[in-house]
Amino acid sequence: MQLRYGFRLYPNGPQRSALGRAFGCARVVFNDALRARETARAEGASFPQSGDLSKLLITEAKKTVERAWLGEVSAVVLQQSLRDLDAAYRNFFDGLKGKRPRMGAPRFKSRKDHRQAVRFTANARWKITTGGDLSLPKIGDVRVKWSRSLPSTPSTVTVIKDAAGRYFASFVVETEPGETLPEADAQVGIDLGLSHFAILSDGTKIAAPRFLRRAEKKLKREQRRLSRKTKGSSNRIKARLKVARAHARVADARREFHHQLSTRIIRENQAVAVEDLAVKGLARTRLAKSVHDAGWSAFIRMLEYKAARYGRTFIRIGRFEPTSQVCSQCGVKDGPKPLRIRIWECGACGAVLDRDINAAVNIAKAAGLAVSACGARVRPGHVPAQCVETGTHRDGHPTVAGIPLHRSGSGGQLFAAGTEATASLAAATAPSTRPEAGGGWAPA
Repeated sequence: MQLRYGFRLYPNGPQRSALGRAFGCARVVFNDALRARETARAEGASFPQSGDLSKLLITEAKKTVERAWLGEVSAVVLQQSLRDLDAAYRNFFDGLKGKRPRMGAPRFKSRKDHRQAVRFTANARWKITTGGDLSLPKIGDVRVKWSRSLPSTPSTVTVIKDAAGRYFASFVVETEPGETLPEADAQVGIDLGLSHFAILSDGTKIAAPRFLRRAEKKLKREQRRLSRKTKGSSNRIKARLKVARAHARVADARREFHHQLSTRIIRENQAVAVEDLAVKGLARTRLAKSVHDAGWSAFIRMLEYKAARYGRTFIRIGRFEPTSQVCSQCGVKDGPKPLRIRIWECGACGAVLDRDINAAVNIAKAAGLAVSACGARVRPGHVPAQCVETGTHRDGHPTVAGIPLHRSGSGGQLFAAGTEATASLAAATAPSTRPEAGGGWAPA
């Protein structure tokens, strides 16, 4: 399988200028080809092929005065720009035919786009030098920060400049098929949520980091400063970069969290089951910001490709499976429940179930995994009440740990109705009482 490995680049001043020229030339060729095809479509002419466009917009254009500067960059970059346009049209038409999710028609690129990219194939004769630099044609040897070694020789490299002004090199690498992990006994179902990012069928709950929510204060401050700058000024450019860097830090932290969690789940479990969520629909509700902050789709994609890479089983069940309505103990469907209900009691078997853990167990069962449902039960079923516990309690009585306390005798001593353990709890709190304004006593 093919994987991408990304590394940070640190080009110097002349190299940044050369990369800027490459970005601009690739963008111009892309726009010229898109304009030629849209003009042909409007006139009812035949669809121009890539070979004809390459000859007209690259080879012949370099000989003209208006496009002579196209010869300042590698020809491979310009050819790959035409291939990107072909891929955009192919994806658009496949979406219309139902072969893939729908996407819009190709659009013209702008020099004001904050993300720019060019791709070099093996024909460009780029290489990694003995000193660890990335040698690119007509750009030079660019310094790379290697965080790990590449498993094999990469076939292509894409140089990317993001909105925060950072440069990255993305290598496409073909991995060997024998890269599998030792077999594990565990199998797990995962229910994704907002209060907890992931709930596993074994009862484990992973808290949601909420990276965007935690950075909102700084993001608002930087965005406010940006809005006060004059459009077109240098200070506005600096303020825009600060906003972009703040967002980049949030995205990097979220991506790192997804990688660490997905790797841990894949290493510990032989089979993983998740639910196919309608993220686009949820992103149009009042929970949109929290849904985007969680990044469920990116996390599921990581689980899927890591499972394929390391020899694990990945199963995606349908989004209409009633995982929150079915009791994982007896299998009886209890009907839909509002989101505010987090713990519910099965009307058939009396089991008291945690909503999220129960859903995770049902996801695993729907995927055909042999998972224990013991994690779904949060406490035993019905237990007959003691005589002293029956009846209702009047409001206004003080409580200890949610158990009503009653005053006994003239000394105002408190005791809790119920079992001996509860009475001992009230006795333990008696030394730490303090007088109240009404003359009685209450737990401190």
